[in-house]
Amino acid sequence: MGTDSDSGGGGGRARGWVLKALVLFGGALLLKRLRKSTTRWDHARAVAEALSGEKFSREQARRDPDNYFNIRMLMCPATEMVDDSRVLYFEQAFWRTPQKPFRQRFYMVKPCPKEKKCDVELSSYAIRDVEEYKNFCDRPKDQRPQPEEVIGDIAEHLTTVHLSRCERGKRCLYEGSSPPGGFPNSWVPFCILSPAVSFGLLNGATYCTSELAIHKYGEVHTWDRGYDDEGNQVWGARGGPYEFKPAPSSSDDDMFSPLNFAPTLSLEKKMEGSFVVDEQ
Repeated sequence: MGTDSDSGGGGGRARGWVLKALVLFGGALLLKRLRKSTTRWDHARAVAEALSGEKFSREQARRDPDNYFNIRMLMCPATEMVDDSRVLYFEQAFWRTPQKPFRQRFYMVKPCPKEKKCDVELSSYAIRDVEEYKNFCDRPKDQRPQPEEVIGDIAEHLTTVHLSRCERGKRCLYEGSSPPGGFPNSWVPFCILSPAVSFGLLNGATYCTSELAIHKYGEVHTWDRGYDDEGNQVWGARGGPYEFKPAPSSSDDDMFSPLNFAPTLSLEKKMEGSFVVDEQ
């Protein structure tokens, strides 16, 4: 009897050790998989995919038409560099005139350098011949400049924003901003996504700041502001960032909404009212 009891106890202990080993092995596999899914390049790919697609500030323009336009933002893959950095083509236009973008750029997306405390580096570049790239994403692939041509058409570097994963509890996935002190005077016309800058309404700005946040489901928030020498904000949205959301399904109501029509000849006046902060 005693021998049977000892034998049974030994078998139970053996099963316990086996179970612990399986748990530890499974945990190690899960940890390896989690680590594998969050490599530096995985972050870069996630940001590139989130930025890509057709997005609108329509909902925001409905809520606050005096301060926000219904703008179409469109980005799509253009090529990849030899170091695997992804190059996206970017353009903005008013919803009713997508064939007439007022802003065109290349964006290069890659992991942050190891010495920097960030996850993704997002840099903007000028395009050598913007006319050749109008409506790039809307065209069939065989009617676009080809990947090797794109590489040759990447012109001067404009701005860089470093993105990091958002802290737990925040709504965003990634966020980043311009370096301390903003972008200097020579970079003001190239602040990341501002319509005011695109129309030359600089109002004496000598430097600008940019903030970018990527949210779930491809939503992108951008907030660009310009300041004069004394630190006064002289252009930029007042109430918060532009909120670009993926294109909703179309409807007759959306199609004929006044928010979807391009501004008239009084564009500059309206832009000033929308983007310039009045001095108190």
